[in-house]
Amino acid sequence: MRSARPTHLLAALLTALPTLLAFPGCTKTVEAPAAARLTIVQGHLQTAPVGALLPTPVVLRVTGTDGAPLAKIPVSFNVLAGGGAVDPGTVVSDASGEVKARWTLGPGAPVQTMTGTVPGLDPVILSATGIVPSELVIAQGNNQTAKAGTALTVQIVLRVTGASNVPIPGQTVGLVITSGGGSLSPQSAVTNALGEVTVRWTLGPQTGPQTATATAGALGPIAIAAIAN
Repeated sequence: MRSARPTHLLAALLTALPTLLAFPGCTKTVEAPAAARLTIVQGHLQTAPVGALLPTPVVLRVTGTDGAPLAKIPVSFNVLAGGGAVDPGTVVSDASGEVKARWTLGPGAPVQTMTGTVPGLDPVILSATGIVPSELVIAQGNNQTAKAGTALTVQIVLRVTGASNVPIPGQTVGLVITSGGGSLSPQSAVTNALGEVTVRWTLGPQTGPQTATATAGALGPIAIAAIAN
């Protein structure tokens, strides 16, 4: 008759195996890949008017030592030159290892830069070109004639543009009456998406030529004329 001892011993070993494996040194720890690289996916080398939101969001990607995308890695954005702002300032990478932010250019510099950083890695640098204001023009309403003391029929429209006639939004235009009395409303306004401000000019009480001037930062002054009859 065979002994049952070997069978009992095998059963005991199988029962004890989970406990034995739980001791330090009996299991192998698999470390998660560390962040190894931060790359630009999109948003580099854009061009827009100064002060404007760039049309394409900035997208960066974090990858690990194995080359695979890494999620839940914080990436920080900071403006280096040109002013402006990035929103959000810090964001955590998604399942594709990517983060996204919107970059609004500063108000006056043609060369603008920002960085994306992950702790322990070299930062990436993104650049953009800001189109600066170069011309202030009267788009509508110059040289009108109206009864003294009344508002001109057509409102005055002033436009700020940059290179290649690109409209510049967010620019402050100021106006003053230089002869004839009367009033302007508003006397100061910020250009819209078309680079324009619209002003109502009410002539003064005296007849004859009346003038106003407009400026936008370093641009101008330019003269606007009307005749009161």
